[in-house]
Amino acid sequence: MAPGSDSEDGDGGMWAGVAPDASRRLLVAAVDSFAELGYHGTSTRHIAAGAGMSAGALYVHYRTKADLLFQIALTVHESVRAELEAAVEGVDGHAARVRALMYAFARWHARHHRAARVIQNELGALDAAHARRIAAIRRRVRALVREEVRAGAAAGAFDVADIEGTARALSSLAIDVCRWYRPEGPRSPEEIGALTAHLSLRMLGAPLVPPGRR
Repeated sequence: MAPGSDSEDGDGGMWAGVAPDASRRLLVAAVDSFAELGYHGTSTRHIAAGAGMSAGALYVHYRTKADLLFQIALTVHESVRAELEAAVEGVDGHAARVRALMYAFARWHARHHRAARVIQNELGALDAAHARRIAAIRRRVRALVREEVRAGAAAGAFDVADIEGTARALSSLAIDVCRWYRPEGPRSPEEIGALTAHLSLRMLGAPLVPPGRR
């Protein structure tokens, strides 16, 4: 892959807000290196070479390899959170909100499968301070799903015996997409999102909501 390209997003996607350009290129190169070699198997030289830069140039933008991993994790998690919050904004009806939420959740993990898979595999490599910050965002993401399940159950729209366990299962259904999705496979991110939304509503015992309806 060419230096600075993005395997999930031809237009730069969630990395587009990272500035300057050299910082963005280093992040994308780090994702590629971590995906191929693992965090511990990747050197800063690997990352710099992937970005088409000298090894010393990396330290102008990031102090350490650990800082790069944290910035990737932060960008990934903030992107997920923003995607899910936007997905349910202005959507009425418990089933419709879950459909919109889970469609966005699974589609995101297909579109950004490479970065998401790196984070799922390497989360334990974050240092304690970085891990706490990422954990706070992850709690917010989990809460978005749990709050929709709880609200629908309270309203009688969902048949749920265990709100916490069901919400965790729904989140896992979407997140696990990054582990198996391949761009050359038979389903697009949108098709995977639609299927995940359908399965989620079935898990909740809710009536199906036709795509496009709110």
